[in-house]
Amino acid sequence: MSRQSSRTTDSKKMNSELFTLTYGALVTQLCKDYENDEEVNKQLDKMGYNIGVRLIEDFLARSGIGRCQDFRETADVIAKNAFKMYLGTTPSVTNWSPAGDEFSLILENNPLVDFVELPDNHSTLIYSNLLCGVLRGALEMVQMAVDVRFVQDTLRGDNVTEIRMKFIKRIEENLPAGDE
Repeated sequence: MSRQSSRTTDSKKMNSELFTLTYGALVTQLCKDYENDEEVNKQLDKMGYNIGVRLIEDFLARSGIGRCQDFRETADVIAKNAFKMYLGTTPSVTNWSPAGDEFSLILENNPLVDFVELPDNHSTLIYSNLLCGVLRGALEMVQMAVDVRFVQDTLRGDNVTEIRMKFIKRIEENLPAGDE
């Protein structure tokens, strides 16, 4: 029994490392294909958005979590469930704005940056920008428009990785005439 558990843990670690290395190869190729870091950042966000649009269905089916009542509950679900499920880490939710419409996700350990060092000529590259797109795309599918951006990044010498999320508006579902 313990042998089976050990294999499962080793398998998860191998899958995580494979994903990290594959993501690194993707970012490297984007850096070769686009002339500047700003374009690479846009492409990573766009790819992340497309992943998030699809990933939300998997997350809702696997987690069994229903509709969140407010943005604070959404923040907790993202940190405690989604990040844990897909990245194996649990960021802390901090720095709430007084209005309660903005918060930070603090990642002590960002699994996407294992084995990574940014070259000097890519100082404006937001290496993990895919995560911003994933969060934006997933939340849009549950009728929440948000702004998501990196504020701090360990690859740039910061102590932690900080993702800032701001609630913009609730998206109203537009049903075609006659489908109401």
